[in-house]
Amino acid sequence: MSTSLEQAREELRRRQGSGARYDSENVPARELAWARTGTAYFARKLNELTNEELYGPSLLPGWTRAHLVAHVGYNARALTRLCGWARTGVETPMYASTSQRNTEIDRGATLPARALRNLFAHAEVHLNVEWRDLTDEQWDHEVRTAQGRTVPARETAWMRAREVWVHAVDLDNAGSFRDFPADLLDELLADVLRAWARREEKADLVLAPTDRDRQVTVGAGAGPTVSGTTADLVRWLTGRGARRLTSSTGELPEIPRWL
Repeated sequence: MSTSLEQAREELRRRQGSGARYDSENVPARELAWARTGTAYFARKLNELTNEELYGPSLLPGWTRAHLVAHVGYNARALTRLCGWARTGVETPMYASTSQRNTEIDRGATLPARALRNLFAHAEVHLNVEWRDLTDEQWDHEVRTAQGRTVPARETAWMRAREVWVHAVDLDNAGSFRDFPADLLDELLADVLRAWARREEKADLVLAPTDRDRQVTVGAGAGPTVSGTTADLVRWLTGRGARRLTSSTGELPEIPRWL
């Protein structure tokens, strides 16, 4: 006999008991799944690093891996503050200021290795608790990102997903965009183009993913056609360098920054 999704949820809740936490029905399920699998991916790449390697260079200019781990940990805390804002209605920004954010990361990068690893793990647990405490209605309450955009609280799941997946590659520990889920890569590509459009950035090219059955026209589409796998295109579009890409003009065009 078949069981509906709602029946399955009710049975799970019955087994867990009244004290258990679980996601509400109005969650951004796809984005939360990306955030949670991305967290596992980041954790795996982090755990492969020795304590000494944590203080070596990352792929981000001027940042060690310790800077990166501190940033990812503090980002979870910042998103937790946004969830608290959505839940309580009390305005709680991600960061007091850009300089406070930068100082926090710089200081975090000096923490002992064990403290850095604990920062990442504990901040992630706290964020998940906040997500599970949000009601159906609260997921749609508006909050403000560090860039000043007003978004529903459900946007925090996507913000976290892109954070953990892309920065796992930035650890420079054999992480690869080719490891990303296909639908996540498609959404990252779309996210870059949305960011350009919000800032009214000028770009004129055609993206031709060799592993998709479509092309993406940017601007008037009169510029070069850039071809490559979706993973390699996203790597380039997010500012992580160009690999295995070809251009119809022989040269890759200059493109705006992502975030």
